[in-house]
Amino acid sequence: MTKVYGTGVYDFKRHRVAEYPVQPVTTETLPERRPGGGSITLVDIQKDRLTKIALSNWSVSGDGGSAASPPFRPELVKEIYETELVVSDGGKTVPLQRVMILEVSQYLENYLWPNFVPETASFEHVMSMILMINEKGRDFSIAEKTNYLLFMINAFQSLEDEVVRETVLKLVSLQLWHNLSVGRFKMELCLHPHLTDKWKKMTRKEAKRAKREGNTYYDPTKVLEVRFLRNLIDEFLEILDAEVLAQKQTDDEVMQPVDANEIDDASVLYCERFVEFLIDLLSQLPTRRFLRPVVSDLAVVAKCHLSSLYNHVKGRLFSQLVDLLQFYEGFEIDDHDGTQLSDDDVLLSHYSRWQAFQLLAFKKIPKLRDLALANIGSLHKRADLLKKLSMLSNEELKDLICNKLKLITNDDPWVERIDFLMEVMVSFFEKRQSQKEAINALPLYPNEQIMWDESLVPSINYSGEGCLALPKLNLQFLTLHDYLLRNFNLFRLESTYEIREDIQEAVPHLLSYINHEGETAFRGWSRMALPIKNFKITEVKQPNIGEVKPASVTADITFSISSYKAHIRSEWDGLKEHDVLFLLSIRPSFEPLSEEQAAKATVPERLGLQYVRGCEIVEVRDEEGTLMNDFTGRIKRDEWKPPKGEMRTITVALDAAQYHMDVTAIAENGADDVYSTFNILMRRKPKENNFKAILESIRDLMNEYCIVPDWLHDVFLGYGNPSSAQWNNMPDLLDVVDFKDTFIDADHLRGSFPEYQVCFVRSDGAEDLHPAPPFRIRLPKSLKGHGQEVSGVDKPNSVKAANADNSTSMAASKEKIIVEAYVPPDPGPYPQDQPKKNTVRFTPIQVEAIISGIQPGLSMVVGPPGTGKTDTAVQILNVLYHNCPSQRTLIITHSNQALNDLFEKIMQRDVPARYLLRLGQGEQELDTDLEFSRQGRVNAMLVRRLELLSEVERLARSLKLPEDAGYTCETAGYFFLLHVYSRWEQFLDACEHNKNNPTFIKDRFPFTEFFSDTPQPVFTGESFERDMNAAMGCFRHLKTVFQELEECKAFELLKSTADRANYLMTKQAKIVAMTCTHAALKRRDFLQLGFKYDNLLMEESAQILEIETFIPMLLQRQEDGYARLKRCILIGDHHQLPPVVKNMAFQKYSHMDQSLFTRFVRLGIPYIELNAQGRARPSIAKLYNWRYRDLGDLPYVQNEPIFHNANSGFSYEYQLIDVPDYHGHGESAPSPWFYQNEGEAEYIVSVYIYMRLLGYPGNKISILTTYNGQKFLIRDVINRRCMQYGIGPPSKVATVDKFQGQQNDFILLSLVRTRFVGHLRDVRRLIVAMSRARLGLYVFCRRSLFEQCYELQPTFRLLLQRPDQLGLTLDEATTFTDRHVGDTGTMHLVSGIQEMDSIVNFRMHQLYQAQIMNHPANPYYMHSEHGTNDPAEVNGLAGQDLSSANGNDSGKLLEESEENGMPPENDSNGDTEMEE
Repeated sequence: MTKVYGTGVYDFKRHRVAEYPVQPVTTETLPERRPGGGSITLVDIQKDRLTKIALSNWSVSGDGGSAASPPFRPELVKEIYETELVVSDGGKTVPLQRVMILEVSQYLENYLWPNFVPETASFEHVMSMILMINEKGRDFSIAEKTNYLLFMINAFQSLEDEVVRETVLKLVSLQLWHNLSVGRFKMELCLHPHLTDKWKKMTRKEAKRAKREGNTYYDPTKVLEVRFLRNLIDEFLEILDAEVLAQKQTDDEVMQPVDANEIDDASVLYCERFVEFLIDLLSQLPTRRFLRPVVSDLAVVAKCHLSSLYNHVKGRLFSQLVDLLQFYEGFEIDDHDGTQLSDDDVLLSHYSRWQAFQLLAFKKIPKLRDLALANIGSLHKRADLLKKLSMLSNEELKDLICNKLKLITNDDPWVERIDFLMEVMVSFFEKRQSQKEAINALPLYPNEQIMWDESLVPSINYSGEGCLALPKLNLQFLTLHDYLLRNFNLFRLESTYEIREDIQEAVPHLLSYINHEGETAFRGWSRMALPIKNFKITEVKQPNIGEVKPASVTADITFSISSYKAHIRSEWDGLKEHDVLFLLSIRPSFEPLSEEQAAKATVPERLGLQYVRGCEIVEVRDEEGTLMNDFTGRIKRDEWKPPKGEMRTITVALDAAQYHMDVTAIAENGADDVYSTFNILMRRKPKENNFKAILESIRDLMNEYCIVPDWLHDVFLGYGNPSSAQWNNMPDLLDVVDFKDTFIDADHLRGSFPEYQVCFVRSDGAEDLHPAPPFRIRLPKSLKGHGQEVSGVDKPNSVKAANADNSTSMAASKEKIIVEAYVPPDPGPYPQDQPKKNTVRFTPIQVEAIISGIQPGLSMVVGPPGTGKTDTAVQILNVLYHNCPSQRTLIITHSNQALNDLFEKIMQRDVPARYLLRLGQGEQELDTDLEFSRQGRVNAMLVRRLELLSEVERLARSLKLPEDAGYTCETAGYFFLLHVYSRWEQFLDACEHNKNNPTFIKDRFPFTEFFSDTPQPVFTGESFERDMNAAMGCFRHLKTVFQELEECKAFELLKSTADRANYLMTKQAKIVAMTCTHAALKRRDFLQLGFKYDNLLMEESAQILEIETFIPMLLQRQEDGYARLKRCILIGDHHQLPPVVKNMAFQKYSHMDQSLFTRFVRLGIPYIELNAQGRARPSIAKLYNWRYRDLGDLPYVQNEPIFHNANSGFSYEYQLIDVPDYHGHGESAPSPWFYQNEGEAEYIVSVYIYMRLLGYPGNKISILTTYNGQKFLIRDVINRRCMQYGIGPPSKVATVDKFQGQQNDFILLSLVRTRFVGHLRDVRRLIVAMSRARLGLYVFCRRSLFEQCYELQPTFRLLLQRPDQLGLTLDEATTFTDRHVGDTGTMHLVSGIQEMDSIVNFRMHQLYQAQIMNHPANPYYMHSEHGTNDPAEVNGLAGQDLSSANGNDSGKLLEESEENGMPPENDSNGDTEMEE
């Protein structure tokens, strides 16, 4: 098996995680067989029979021992399968607990897989592997047929794996067409004549193979590859027809369906999974191409529509899946070349089909003469067509469909059903709604029907047992429209889930009831929702041409804020245009629900929720009708007044599509008038309420002729050569690149190209013996380098060794690379004229990434933790700006902090500030005196204009000319041409005749007086050449002044602030930075303003959702039908955590958490992986560098003393500390998924206090955990134990997920779980957790649980080489130690939590006694307002700023805790300290 970097032989690329509900276990021992669910403890597992079998046959000991294993016994596999795994009682699930115990013992990894031989493996062996792999894949407890089907689904979803791909694609090859009926086969060959030769060639090849094998008669339908899928479909149809609904026979021998309660749930689950399987196959081009005709030939969709399950109460999910299958069967694409069909192509095909049918009917079917002569527009609706076809008898209809049209074969068992024949005809000839029409008719706001539909928006505790009616984001997409449609649906449903959670949080606080008048009233209050006083629809505009929905619907909502406190009033008064609100209709039951009724009721029934509708604010007015929060300029800033009164009226725009659906339902079905029932208005947090703008952006893209660059199109959809978009396969390359300050010196450049012989030349072509930067390099077409490799491919060690041994002999044969060292022109005589220099010594891989980034095409850079991704990105931007000064670059990141980190580093490079622009809300957090927002840049340009004009006036005075030259930018431009440039030309002409006079320039330079204020004399008069260079520098300074004035002219001519800001963004700025969210929100504005850019650089791209990566590629309109984008640079790390998706179903089932970066890696697109980290001690880096290809250490971490000194007070720089049960308890869950571990919390806080008492600053320590529940518990313990002594909190108490992208010197990590590993089984979460620490990492967990987890073994094997009791050096009482990191010192092993508490208390007592000795007159000095409150500072060890750094924070922490009633949240999304 190909080696995959990660966990050895297996690399579970989905990173799927099994998470099980915790339930208390009352039994002392685990039964031999548990058919049901329920949770079990570690003790139960250890006592179980399977664990004992594992220990004696395949388990590996925790210490990594390698005792000889017994020989493989097939009979043992059979026995385990038959006694533990087989479903024998008619149940639909395998015993989940038995599978879990086998998974914990590594049954698959150590026994089944190593001993699997395809030729001899038994049925039990294969099924056992399928069950275990399904457990790895998180889908569990399902019947054997469904398990087998699920295995096939996972296989077809893993086409990036070469072994899987070669095997499964044989099942969907052209051979499938042997299963087609004769009529369908001829139809397909007529539609695709190019396949005729391919078919003949294939059949000849098959016949020759049969002849070689001695078969006189070859029947291709007997071949496994031909019959496999056909047999599966036939079996599905048989189950669907006969087994889903149990039948019972009455006295008159008529089969009648039984009650819904007697439905076969296992068969329903199988049918749902099979439809999911077909959807997966039809939604990927390689598997769709030859399968779709087979599915159509068997009329699978029609048979599903007519099945009993489709309209059954328990078949809702099945029906939704069938509708999705129908959509993909008729998808608008050419199956064989992948071309997306336009609306005109689809319509033309529809008319051609009807035209042929009408011609046939006219010639051969007299009863259909009316149909043959009718207008197509009057026939292609279902009702019209059924009416016309009803004129035919059953036999005539059968003959038409089977013999004349040949849509199905006569052998089909369903052909005797008239409803089936009708359904086949309708599905073939009915006009389908186009994708554009479907998405335009869809409301953007969710309603109550979608919100609580579990098959569309599952609950948070989605188990993964069943499938869902959701699209999937996998490797490939059919077309760009398919890509957008899937993302639109998933993003809409994900936002629906979040809105549903907000409603369920806000509504119960209102305490609704029915008053004496029979109307809904409210006893309580909610911060995010309030009662409506009045709701009135004010305007419904006529539909636009070609549409049926109104052009717009507006309404007025009146409400009161009188019952709120000032700070909540201000939140409601802060509502502004385009904010999204929700209108709720609450009607509770007259009598409160009993406990039994509440348990059975749905969430809307418990809340009394009738309807939900969304709306968007148009304007807000106060009680006097005065406009509030106006951003259109109708109210000038100095005319604005505070809002009056307590009543507010909001004008909102309702969703026109939803309104049309509602009024249609009222008119046709007599439904309730939704809009007369609204009584609650709900708002949401602004940062979570931007879904509508993103959905509108996706919908706009669906309605546009969406163009991505040709060089990116196929790669983006997942087809073609993965390396086709790589720079060395692109046209228009930069042959010579000026690398500016990339290289520190010549040796640095030589070391950056180890595969080449570097030749330095001067500008005249002669060899340069003493080269110095900057350098220009002539790059070869195919640059050699070990960074450009496809994921998972490594150079064999033998090859590496051979290269090392023969390096000397190969030196002479190395290809040459020509480097020109040049002297940059003198920029000017002032210090501000000198360019800023890079100080980073880039590694060869980083240089390779820089080269790839500046060349056209797609560049992907994988940056492991601490490898300098940001520095590399900044240098790409710097070099790109200087080599392509006319091009514009767009920077996108996931978080504001990452964007600011990147932006601050760009400001330190040689890129003028006037060309930088930072858009969005995070600009104010930039650590700079300059302001880089649009308004800030406009103000800076206006200020700069005045400064430059004053310089022009000074220049005019020095030339004895009138000073009005500096009146405007325009007059300054004339002044330059008339007086400055003319004098310079005369001066140059005179210099040509006086080159031998060394003092000529000093004496005759025309601008000497202007430059009299330089720090150093400009001219020496000793050398003509030197003075000429200085004169050129002076003139270059003057040219820069007038060039800047020319750029300021637009700001002088444009009077509106908005016009100036738009000009800055669309014309002047060369580097524009924003977050992916801002890009999606403002896409319409960018298009309207004509925003243009040539290059896209995306940081944190592995943390950005697919669609939020795609939208920034299309923030500009195409030019003459072509996309302007030339470069796309994606920087990220797919080995760390993916984008955040709150709903587990969308994350695990639909793969919505898959980023574009990760998908590209899975597709095998070449990437460059940075290979040297500069963050952590080398020993700590070993805990996670196994996950990367060749991650080493920078010289900095190998040489700096801070990385070689031990952590004072600790024997080890990293350690795993085993935490037993505390007060008889391990993990607990006060509410679902809210895991806590009190023992680990107490232990960690004790260690934190111990560190503070030693003098470690609080801002250098962070406490991390894997669950929110534990985070809040640790904060509570800190408040209880630290605040009373004045010990400030640590820098952060956060979850591992929130801390991604940050780092700190010391990390205390709590893993919480003691029963099951939980979501830390996701190796990406482990990598993030292990890579946050620079100097010290201390992991608190249950050793016996985590050491058995197969996925985590590479890390835990290293951790467990050290004692699992905390090792302290108690003789060290300060943070200073000269002990080397490898020296454990006088080690004291802490036995547990109680002993750690004793050590801390003893240290505290020592400090207390020291304070009394220092202040004998006042023994309570430490508690007085004049004394310090931090024991670490009393000890004189924490540093001068410890009190201010932590005392103030602790006060703030307590204030926030009191205000919110819970521990404060310090780790908001995007709040990062330092970029990796």
